[in-house]
Amino acid sequence: MARNTDSTWEDARVIAGDGVALDGWRFTPGEPNGSVVILLHGIADNRQLAHASFLLRNGFSVLLPDLRGQGASGGELITYGIKEADDARCWVDLLLDEHASRLYGIGQSLGAAILLESLQHEPRFRAIVADSPFASFEEIAYDRMHQLSGIPEPVFWPVIHFAFIYTDLRYGIDLHLASPVDAIRATKVPILLIHGALDGNIPPRHSQELHAVSLTTSQLWMVDKADHVASLSTASDSYIRNVIAWFRSHP
Repeated sequence: MARNTDSTWEDARVIAGDGVALDGWRFTPGEPNGSVVILLHGIADNRQLAHASFLLRNGFSVLLPDLRGQGASGGELITYGIKEADDARCWVDLLLDEHASRLYGIGQSLGAAILLESLQHEPRFRAIVADSPFASFEEIAYDRMHQLSGIPEPVFWPVIHFAFIYTDLRYGIDLHLASPVDAIRATKVPILLIHGALDGNIPPRHSQELHAVSLTTSQLWMVDKADHVASLSTASDSYIRNVIAWFRSHP
């Protein structure tokens, strides 16, 4: 990537508040524009997001972390944004300590939800892009059970309710708190929501719900013919143009 975008790269590491080591890469373009973008990937994925290439070619420095419990980062549990939102703040601290002047973020799927959840206590982003986020972990849990079985969602209330209680008792993690929709009510950071109209993983209504509670701070772009996190590959030119324009409109 560095060779193809005329950029340089280095390893990056932060230590989360609970002592977990988080690893990533930082890329700097040959002609930086003074802005840096944090890219957060989805579940069962890693830091290698295609977005980095077009951002570097447009002068943005890029930080690509591995989320906790994935890739090279430490951590045994994925908490769907509860701990990861604080991890994002650690990365923000690192970048701003290194005198980045303008900070932006892009997240995909789980990464988008984490980015949104971080906004509840992190006002330093100039703007973010949330690509295919869920509105709350509880809501996507019901969706996932229905997708796997075809059984109406209300039938799963006892199963999900018990699972949440067990997770809280066993690990001290209250999954009800994994709620981007609650987090964005408390932020003034501008948010561009992107969702594939044909998303069969996280239904488009999640972004619609998020937009409905943040009309003054968010815009919603539904991408025709795009499935889950496929908007960049489905509408590449429009995606790149809209993301770059979104960041540049919030200097």
